[in-house]
Amino acid sequence: MIAEIDVYGIFLPALLVWAVAALPLTALLRRLLVTTGAYRHVWHAPLFDFALFVITLGGVVVLSEFVLS
Repeated sequence: MIAEIDVYGIFLPALLVWAVAALPLTALLRRLLVTTGAYRHVWHAPLFDFALFVITLGGVVVLSEFVLS
């Protein structure tokens, strides 16, 4: 599904809006993992951060589809 979101007359791709929403959630999850010491078990931190963002973005997309329908 190709979706666009109207923000004051400017049409933005829905994926961009979802990614902007997922970014602070990912930062919060990353901070939580750092404070609990879970990053000691991560071999490649940037790759793990990217995977965490993709998973969070998928969750935001699923939640938005659930809320909007």
